[in-house]
Amino acid sequence: APDGTKTILKTKNILVATGGRAFVPDVPGKEHCDTSDEGLVYEETPKVMCIVGGGYIAVEFAGIYAGFGTEVHVVCRRDLPLRGFDEECRKLVLSNLEKRGVKMHMNSSPVSVEKREGGGLGVTVSTPEGGNVVIECDKCMFATGRKPNVENLGLENVNVELGPNKAIKVNNILQTSCPSIWALGDVIDRIQLTPVALMEGMALTQTMQGNPKEPDYKYVPSAVFCQPPLATVGISEEEAIETHVGEIDVFVEGFRPMRNTLSGRDERALMKLIVDAATGKVLGAHMVGPDSPEIMQGIAVAIKAGATKAAFDSTVGIHPSSAEEFVTMRTLTRRVKCKGAAKM
Repeated sequence: APDGTKTILKTKNILVATGGRAFVPDVPGKEHCDTSDEGLVYEETPKVMCIVGGGYIAVEFAGIYAGFGTEVHVVCRRDLPLRGFDEECRKLVLSNLEKRGVKMHMNSSPVSVEKREGGGLGVTVSTPEGGNVVIECDKCMFATGRKPNVENLGLENVNVELGPNKAIKVNNILQTSCPSIWALGDVIDRIQLTPVALMEGMALTQTMQGNPKEPDYKYVPSAVFCQPPLATVGISEEEAIETHVGEIDVFVEGFRPMRNTLSGRDERALMKLIVDAATGKVLGAHMVGPDSPEIMQGIAVAIKAGATKAAFDSTVGIHPSSAEEFVTMRTLTRRVKCKGAAKM
């Protein structure tokens, strides 16, 4: 307690759901930098901002502050943002960010951060050519991932096993190495999404009621709220090539949304389906474009239920809408041979 007193609580089971926290790498001058926690509560909008990272948080905050009129620089160590998403979608997100004025420093990494005497920061960044450049900015935000919150919980006192990244290790029903302690959410570092933690909680509720239930991580939809957003469910083309057996059919449709045509904004949308060539089962759906999270939530239900490409093709579209493209993609873009050794 705040006054120093201690209370001992006794219980049959303990659930650890302490989430995660922003991780800042050990870069000289990191104490001058912020994370997404501070980025939500700035008293003034920075004129120039440097964001280090290439994942969800980096891309989303880049869009937010660019929308405020801030000159945004994103420093990403890879050639594309959003590792793990479908590559065609990643390329389009990069293009759309640049068209909105975000300055993307790809294949680059932070070297150091210095506080300027007159205010502001100087962020030294390595370049793909082997040199360094300095980005002068008002704020520097590190969006370089999150780490599980496991400190000061006393887990070592009860021999709760942790993984290499300090995430709590659990079995298939979310039980730790200490049988009376359970864990879920970001602290177990499976899929760091709030709805996934809710799903895990519902599964654990059944387990606690005597009906052991494993969390179901198959066909989990997700979205990146960049502008326009990216949404996805199922496997990407790259993942299918590496893990699937046989061949996949890939259907891709790119277009300029009507709202952009009318406004003159030079941004394109993309829709993509990954289909098992032998069975016609839809394995993945991906979209970059307006309202993609809303559209993908419905697509996720269909894919979870085992929908085939024929089922998509036989569904009547809603016109005029972007969503109708998912049920009017008739032309095969490419057929690709996969490398997998076992059926998914």
